[in-house]
Amino acid sequence: MRISYSLGSLLSIEQVLECSKILSNTKTDAVWIPETWGMENFSMLSMISQNTLNSKIGSSIINIFSRSPSSIAMGAATVDTLSKGRLLLGLGTSSVPIVEEFHGYKFENPVQRMKEYVEIIRLALSGNKMEYHGRILNLKNFTLLIKPHQKQIPIYLAAVNKKMVNLTWEIADGAIFYLRPKQEMKNTIQKMQSKKKIDVACQIITCVSDNSEIAITRAKQTLAFYIAVGKIYREFLASNGFAKETKNIFDEFQRSGLKSIHELITDDMLRALTISGTPDECKTQLDKFVQTGIDLPIIQFNPVENVIDSFKLLVKTFSE
Repeated sequence: MRISYSLGSLLSIEQVLECSKILSNTKTDAVWIPETWGMENFSMLSMISQNTLNSKIGSSIINIFSRSPSSIAMGAATVDTLSKGRLLLGLGTSSVPIVEEFHGYKFENPVQRMKEYVEIIRLALSGNKMEYHGRILNLKNFTLLIKPHQKQIPIYLAAVNKKMVNLTWEIADGAIFYLRPKQEMKNTIQKMQSKKKIDVACQIITCVSDNSEIAITRAKQTLAFYIAVGKIYREFLASNGFAKETKNIFDEFQRSGLKSIHELITDDMLRALTISGTPDECKTQLDKFVQTGIDLPIIQFNPVENVIDSFKLLVKTFSE
């Protein structure tokens, strides 16, 4: 089974680099680095590429509203060259608060924008002179001065709702799912893969500890955070079996903040969306995710107590 890891925003830059060195001694398929409002993605991928000499490296995700497609192509070509052809370019639309409040752009026409970005990025990476006229973007006279190592860098799209899922299977090399109940994900994968086969990755909130309760609490905290602040995930989960839970969590978040909302995560929600518990419990839970039809589980590291010790236990659980 292919396995990959996401070294996320809960870690410092130094911890991400140290964890990536630990992964260099494993058969990890890919190391994914997110981008929110902390570490810049392309620079981190460049550093990671020097620590992990065999694994692919992926962005999960580059927000298309905060960079032009030409600048994304430049970053992708640079990282792919430095890594000798190991880049997986993950793209997403992010969310209204991040796009409008943090970056100052209007969150408009996300599906059409994604379509045009992918077309432009592929044109730019081909090395040909850019002449592009879309519904949103018009570019001309741009030619990338460097060539990526790969003939075609794989592009993965983060997809939640139906229109983006359909676009992903239409134009992308892979999909990145997140916070999808297992049965819904299984149904979606079967339906979409019957039309066209692409690589299906799923990033899974994961917390491993020898103390099951500590791991479960940590996973609940992360899941509750995403439900509270992530409108797109909250609405998707509400329409897929968790309407009561998401409402309770969001209402309490508005009243009292993040402190105790994890207590409202039900066992059904936890089992449907995360991996948490002892190493043996977590391996069993991962098997159930794989049975949905995903090709590449992305283990999202959520540390417990000492970060490096926690990560070593995570890697031992899934990669040894």
